[in-house]
Amino acid sequence: MQESVLSKVNFPSDLKPLSIAALEQLATELRAFVIEMVAKNGGHLGASLGVVELSIALHYVFNTPNDALIWDVGHQAYIHKILTGRKNLFETNRKLNGISGFPKRDESVYDSFGTGHSSTSISAILGMAIASKLKQDTDKQHIAVIGDASIASGMAFEALNHLGVTDANVLIILNDNAIGIDPSVGALKNYFTSIKNNNSSSTNIFKDLNIPYYGVVDGHNLSQLIKELTQLKNTKGVKLLHITTTKGKGLKQAEEQQVTYHAPGKFDKLTGTIYEINKENLPLKYQDVFGKTLVKLAKLNPRIVGITPAMLTGSSMKLLMEKYPERTFDVGIAEQHAVTLAAGMATQGMMVFCNVYSTFLQRAYDQIIHDVALQKLPVIFCIDRAGLVGDDGATHHGVFDIAYLNCVPNMQIIAPLNEIELQNTLFTVQNKPLQNPVAIRYPKGLSEFSPQEYPFETIDFTAVKTLQKGTKIAILSTGIIGNNVQKALQKIENSEIFSHYHLIGIKPLNITFLDTIFETYNQFITIEDGVIKGGFGSEISTYLTEKKVCKPIQNLGIPDVFIEHGTINELQKICGIDVESLVKIFKNTSKKY
Repeated sequence: MQESVLSKVNFPSDLKPLSIAALEQLATELRAFVIEMVAKNGGHLGASLGVVELSIALHYVFNTPNDALIWDVGHQAYIHKILTGRKNLFETNRKLNGISGFPKRDESVYDSFGTGHSSTSISAILGMAIASKLKQDTDKQHIAVIGDASIASGMAFEALNHLGVTDANVLIILNDNAIGIDPSVGALKNYFTSIKNNNSSSTNIFKDLNIPYYGVVDGHNLSQLIKELTQLKNTKGVKLLHITTTKGKGLKQAEEQQVTYHAPGKFDKLTGTIYEINKENLPLKYQDVFGKTLVKLAKLNPRIVGITPAMLTGSSMKLLMEKYPERTFDVGIAEQHAVTLAAGMATQGMMVFCNVYSTFLQRAYDQIIHDVALQKLPVIFCIDRAGLVGDDGATHHGVFDIAYLNCVPNMQIIAPLNEIELQNTLFTVQNKPLQNPVAIRYPKGLSEFSPQEYPFETIDFTAVKTLQKGTKIAILSTGIIGNNVQKALQKIENSEIFSHYHLIGIKPLNITFLDTIFETYNQFITIEDGVIKGGFGSEISTYLTEKKVCKPIQNLGIPDVFIEHGTINELQKICGIDVESLVKIFKNTSKKY
């Protein structure tokens, strides 16, 4: 039986004495290790399988952590983590109190920069290289690995534009696999294909930007990679190496179904078969409620178009693409462009559903304010993954959108309680003339009820739904977290002292309703699955103060810290908004009555 190489490798220094043959065996063992871990625990699979040889070669050739290495996005950093002292911790990947699924500076000195969002690596590595030059550290190497989907983003282009006029010691590795989460889109994808098909192409965008270009190199050929990287290590200044890889390399299903196996959930490590979940009477995911509803509405309304920045599958807008491809636009990893494109369409009378994950919409904040809200353009922002998202952690939690949109004039914010309200919200906003933009926020995961067809109904967004009528304490919730409140109230004995109100409209608030309950109840509790500071509860507390009402109010939500990774229930518990925590809070609050 062949002796294991991986068992002897814990840090990059352990790679240095190994032969090419041993490194190739290590690549095989690393693939098997990642497949086994992700099969059992879930996580991002395809991207890391695609960079096994590259990860080994980089740590073999360069002197990490003294040399700075940045992995753009971070989906592809599992091998890097295993090779840098975290092999024995990898069982805890993405679990509560375990290692993060993304590079993280406070986790390891080998993680030069935190990368949960895409297209930041070139800017960051250039900043490091310029700093090294100012400190006269001429020997330090600076390497950034960026994918073909990520390099198409505007921020990456801004960095390339700057990079080309510097003499910084930077190596950019373009990991070209023609896919992000969904297949790459746009003219740049076609351009890279032409380069790969014709190495002698007379035009080269990188050379034109004064960035020396090397490639195309097979990213799975270890000896060739090591040779190229060694040469480039000894070449000072700016340079770019173009490599080709296969996402999911080494697992047949992951190579053939690259979208599905980006993050496949749990599967059989031997066959690659994803474990089937019994979906009988299982609620739909909120994203699928959105996608299916949008298709129905697009059939009724020819002015409806859909826009998403590289999240066709994740947002379920692929359903609209399949039915109405001419009215569906995947613009790639370009949130700023997505928002202003939507604004341009809205000026021409189109009804634009711009679907962006909450955490990614942060990247287009200026466009929301300047290009949409300031001009009162009726763009419909469908904010997926609002609230805590679980094991993707701090970079991906959608907890800031209420706060960052609340302060924007002309913006309306809607938070449905369940999938019925989500469906009817989508129906309502396209069924009447909108005078301003509207943001509709909904979470990751399963909705509330067994799947069935619900008739469309118009919703009054200023209306407040009374979910329970009580006598002393008013609970005000918005969005799906109201379901936790209802479940908690069912578990306490004296629940009759609590009223529970669901406010689907976060902005503008129903002031008439607030005036009434301020007079009626002795104290108040607000609950949201967003940050407390600047959020829904904060607005109500501010209004309570303005009205000079001297009654106690407690705001529950996400505290003023970055919440790390774990299951959604574990993270809600940390924030005190899971069902059991709410039971304790309600019991304590009710003791004096």
